[in-house]
Amino acid sequence: MAKRGATLNPFNRFTENGWEFDAEVPPDERGNPKTVFIPDGSASVVSHNNSPDIPFEVSLNPYRGCEHGCVYCYARPTHEFLGYSPGVDFETKILFKANAAELLRKEMAAKSWVPKNLMLSGVTDPYQPIERKMKLTRSVLEVMVEARNPVVMITKNHLVTRDVDLLAELSKYTCITVAISITTLDPTLTGVLEPRTSRPNRRLQAIRTLADAGIPTGVMVAPMIPGLNDHEMPDILKAAADAGAKFANYTLLRLPYSLKEMFSDWLEVHYPMRKTKILNRILMYRNGKLNVSEFGERFKGQGPIADQIRDTFRIHVKKNGLNLERPPMSTEHFRRPELNGQQSLF
Repeated sequence: MAKRGATLNPFNRFTENGWEFDAEVPPDERGNPKTVFIPDGSASVVSHNNSPDIPFEVSLNPYRGCEHGCVYCYARPTHEFLGYSPGVDFETKILFKANAAELLRKEMAAKSWVPKNLMLSGVTDPYQPIERKMKLTRSVLEVMVEARNPVVMITKNHLVTRDVDLLAELSKYTCITVAISITTLDPTLTGVLEPRTSRPNRRLQAIRTLADAGIPTGVMVAPMIPGLNDHEMPDILKAAADAGAKFANYTLLRLPYSLKEMFSDWLEVHYPMRKTKILNRILMYRNGKLNVSEFGERFKGQGPIADQIRDTFRIHVKKNGLNLERPPMSTEHFRRPELNGQQSLF
């Protein structure tokens, strides 16, 4: 089994709880804690978003925390709201919403629910390893199929192909868009950057499987990290297009809160000779900072580095025939799901 992505378990900024690896222990001998799965007793599963640079209003996350272990994950600081560290805790203390489908059904059956695109999941990956056993994402998709409510998904796990039957059914009603996230085509880099994710060839296979089933499928080239993987953007876009992707997007690396410290330490452990170059390039597209949180800038950055990546993206999207049209999504076939075998009276 792959080791963890984080090389640190920094203190929680709210509770000051956490632990750190012994500095005397070599990186390749550091521990690999067992994953713990914790029931999440949330009374609701639908979250509402009002950020102007995020293209969805509502989202659903069956899991909090993610065993994929992507060291750069912008969602890591959200674990601090639960009393955990954004480091190794984020990868080893996974909260799961066992009744996610039941709560979603209740939400959509209510008269107050207005059909709209729902993002599954938007924070942590809906197809992380435990989904193979728990099938929470599949149970949510079953409700979406019954309601014919449009859903948008982003994942980096080949496991999404397990649910091709449900996704194809949603596609009949123009209710699905799936993006496969590909950060690199180098399996060695994947092994340390995203240690418990599907390898690049498997993600390309997922694009092919979904596309062949008539499911609108694209690629998210993210995050781009100047000096580490940005040179791969043309090859990723071509490989995805060849596999059947029809649309593409990208983001630049974001380092909110303790991610700055964690990513810097990760570079020191895995790419010490590139560390200064990479951090300096991040500073260049973040106005001299390692993170900028302002809407409209946090995903794309500014300056010559950001402009170069943006231009590369545009050129190769056009060259590979991507983004010729926006995947259609429709709410016209929506129907309220049944509660306890009966149509809702509300």
